[in-house]
Amino acid sequence: MVSGPERRLVLATRNGHKVVELREILRDALDRTGLELVGLDAFEGLADVVESGVTFAENALLKARYAASATGLPALADDSGLAVDVLGGSPGVFSARWAGPLARSAGIPVDEANNQLLLAQLADVPDEHRAAGFVCAAALVLPGERSGTSGHHVVREGHCRGVLGREPVGDNGFGYDPLLVRPDGRTLAEHSAQEKNAVSHRGEAFRALAQDVETLLA
Repeated sequence: MVSGPERRLVLATRNGHKVVELREILRDALDRTGLELVGLDAFEGLADVVESGVTFAENALLKARYAASATGLPALADDSGLAVDVLGGSPGVFSARWAGPLARSAGIPVDEANNQLLLAQLADVPDEHRAAGFVCAAALVLPGERSGTSGHHVVREGHCRGVLGREPVGDNGFGYDPLLVRPDGRTLAEHSAQEKNAVSHRGEAFRALAQDVETLLA
């Protein structure tokens, strides 16, 4: 078990941008509880978790349980992805890996490869059938719980709906953000960070989880 200050809350990610984003979303809860949110990079020797779940909630719990077990701290994690209606909810939990082989063979960034593949798959789909939405499952696991045993955990979900454009637009997002067009006519990647936090699936899920953070960790 990794030792550390008691008033830390670990987010099961090595993505520094996500840590900054979640600090902003959870700012009030963190202030009221006196907690500091840190990522996995704050600890040495932690392995990456294989996301073997078949739902967003399962994958979020896998990551949060590992982080809580490895650090002895309360842990947060999320799993999110894009669900396209005409594709039966795909890419879903495979969103980040949708074009994995294509990205490796072409030597292009994974996000770009994912967007290219999805646009190609939907090239002949008319605008009225291009509805889609981001889904996020956010999990809080208290230390002491182990995978496969009972223990206290909470999972909240958030959603962000729109339609898929025909080319990436905007520079402020990542993943599929440049493709999902919101009702105001802008993609998520055209929103400022503050605007995105207010409407995004991750913002909705973690704002719901913030009450649990305060209740359980105050």
